Amino acid sequence: MSVEVWKKLEETGIIPVVVLDDAKDAENLGRALMEGGLCAAEVTFRTDAAEESIRIISQKFPEIFVGAGTVLTTDQVDRAVNAGAKFIVAPGLDPELVKYCQSKNIPFCPGIQSPSEITAAIKLGLDHVKFFPAENSGGLKMINAMGAAFVNMKFMPTGGINSANAPEYLKSSKIFCVGGSWMVKKDMIREGRFDEIKELVKEASELVKNSRS
Repeated sequence: MSVEVWKKLEETGIIPVVVLDDAKDAENLGRALMEGGLCAAEVTFRTDAAEESIRIISQKFPEIFVGAGTVLTTDQVDRAVNAGAKFIVAPGLDPELVKYCQSKNIPFCPGIQSPSEITAAIKLGLDHVKFFPAENSGGLKMINAMGAAFVNMKFMPTGGINSANAPEYLKSSKIFCVGGSWMVKKDMIREGRFDEIKELVKEASELVKNSRS
């Protein structure tokens, strides 16, 4: 299952990282993502609306590959998956969470910053990790430097990614996708600017195609 998930995320290229304060916005956001051409999303568990938002997007738009982000506990894993999340993303490397997800065959992408953490991830059987916070931790230069030693590891940089630097990341063979929120900013969602979100998502989708052509 994990192989299929990583392949799907790699095909999508840019994964919108979404913070929803109110689940009533989930359907409109899902429609904007689908019509804009990025059929994936990482809905962060930073708000009380996350679980229901994942459920709504999964049910209304089954074409969208929805995951849960900022997951810190096994309870959140269960709630996210029961709501329809197809993958789990965490800000750090927690062996307990890794093993829990593995025991349930749930694709899990933990956050790392260093060679030591990559080594720990490999020992846990992982070959896809989140590099977070990407720009503050050395960006693509850091990924390429670490990647030279860990040839089978693939990275999802998140944090500080935008339309200007995303193409450079996407051209690297070490990157399977990037996570970004510039096209789904919290204030745009809160203010109901879903047409604007759709246009930014379209631009991001084209950016993926142009970067990998």
